[in-house]
Amino acid sequence: MSTKLAPTKFVRSVVRSFMAESGLEPRLLGPHNFRVLHAEKGKVDFELDIHKDHTNRLKILHGGTIASLVDLGGSLAVASMGLFATGVSTDLNVTYLSGGGKVGDKLHGTAVCEKIGKTLAFTQVTFKNKKGELAARGSHTKYVAQAWGAHESYTAPNEYAEAKEDK
Repeated sequence: MSTKLAPTKFVRSVVRSFMAESGLEPRLLGPHNFRVLHAEKGKVDFELDIHKDHTNRLKILHGGTIASLVDLGGSLAVASMGLFATGVSTDLNVTYLSGGGKVGDKLHGTAVCEKIGKTLAFTQVTFKNKKGELAARGSHTKYVAQAWGAHESYTAPNEYAEAKEDK
């Protein structure tokens, strides 16, 4: 597989595209509140600075914010596999385990692409609060068949299969 950009830079370019082209992500996350810390093939670490817009009326992190981050995180895990177009959601699940935080805290997330094929990608996203506790976890399945053909991507299904067999 020949990459045009290192995984972290490539995933950050996908985030910039979400912020420029989407209606939800720039409104919910803002351009400076969400950061990709590191990316490698199949895994992305990120963080969110929690602001009032991310909280519920109890002044704690809103479950909808976490659900949106499962969606975005799953997409970024797919991007870490070399796909600029990250497909569309077919299933999304979130389990809330402990408090995610309040205004001023940082929420840390890790998104993993567990499996990707010609049609579907399966991702898992976990979140830790400022105490390092597992705050939530989610799964996100994406339909990626049309994403393989996007010109910005730097891999193709057969290249991915060959790379996987080399492991």
